[in-house]
Amino acid sequence: MIRVLIADDHPVVRQGLRTFLGVQEDIEVVGEAVDGADAVTLAESLDPDVVLLDLNMPGVGGQAALSELRARGVTARVLVLTSMSERGHVLPAVRAGAAGYLYKDVDPHALVQAIRAVHDGHVLFAPDAADAMLSQPPPGGAAEQDPGLAALTDREREVLVQISLGRSNREIARELVVSEKTIKTHVSNILMKLGLADRTQAALHAVRHGLVEG
Repeated sequence: MIRVLIADDHPVVRQGLRTFLGVQEDIEVVGEAVDGADAVTLAESLDPDVVLLDLNMPGVGGQAALSELRARGVTARVLVLTSMSERGHVLPAVRAGAAGYLYKDVDPHALVQAIRAVHDGHVLFAPDAADAMLSQPPPGGAAEQDPGLAALTDREREVLVQISLGRSNREIARELVVSEKTIKTHVSNILMKLGLADRTQAALHAVRHGLVEG
């Protein structure tokens, strides 16, 4: 079962999510948080696999909660689910540790698939959110030099770009016309060379160092 914590200040939204997710055979809603502080407290005590986090909440908002979750070493994957459409919110959320970014008008079945994908270690963004993230200029206005990136082969850099777009190994294999096993090997090599733990960190690394551009 995928244990999900819902963090949203609107009772109707929480109830709707709980009702819909509750009928999924592989998802269990383990708690509801009404603001960012509550989300951090419940994430520590309930140990969910995935946190559905709104950004616009009173008091401690979602952005601050993201930073606090990471600071406290909470291992739950965070999927932002927000009505905030300003493009400037996307990259800060990802930098703070979000593994995905969706808007509240997402199709309910697509949301379920997103929860499963994030739980499985993928990164996932709504198209507008992905475009906003990748169109941000790299720090300093130019790509930062990084020994790990320099050590990547051309194919590994291609795979890293695909990872940053939130694509699965199967989708990348189809795009690059190679086997899924080959992609898994490339992903392992990328993580090793960059000294990273997972795909989310790899995607963020690519954005931070200007490897991907909008």
